[in-house]
Amino acid sequence: MSESTTDTMGLTHQYSTQVAADLETNLKEQERLGGDIAALQQQLAALQHDHSVLVNIQQALGVTQTTKEPTPSTETAAVPSPRQKAKSAPRSKQATRKSTAAQEGTTAKKSTAAPERTTAKKPTAKSETKAAQPTLVGLIRSHLSEQDEPRSAAEISAALGQAHPERDIKTKVVRVTLEGLVARSQAQRTKQGSSVFYTAPETETAPPAEAQPEDSTS
Repeated sequence: MSESTTDTMGLTHQYSTQVAADLETNLKEQERLGGDIAALQQQLAALQHDHSVLVNIQQALGVTQTTKEPTPSTETAAVPSPRQKAKSAPRSKQATRKSTAAQEGTTAKKSTAAPERTTAKKPTAKSETKAAQPTLVGLIRSHLSEQDEPRSAAEISAALGQAHPERDIKTKVVRVTLEGLVARSQAQRTKQGSSVFYTAPETETAPPAEAQPEDSTS
């Protein structure tokens, strides 16, 4: 027990000595900082006194207090707006160029598409020309009205084939068409032996009796 008590007392003395040393160091540091603060306060007070003296001298001389020079930020604040406008101009030009290029591309596509439309309309034009051509019945009737003598189906077919080489006129079709005209009293049929001949009806060869009075009255 005596040894433990001695050890405890030794540690307590050691700790108390260390704490006392730390406290002394702390107090010295506080005194040093306090002295520095006092010196700085004195320097600040001296500067403030000098400032007030200088201001009084300036006022006594009648010189107005000069303002601070403008900072570079205030000068450069007005500069970016023209520069940004100058930069925006090329961008707008590029946008217009792109828009014009797009318009030219669309017009080029339309111009290239125009021939396709015209070619698409060509079949319709051909169909219209075909529709405008006279029918085989009309050709046969007009041919018979122009003839003074009876004609056979072969002769009529050969004459129409020469007059209209673009059309495939066959004798059998012409004969069937002639028989249809005879059935409708739009053509006359006569036989000479085994051959059959066709002529225009008599009503079409002679002019109508009422046509002359109408012409005389007109």
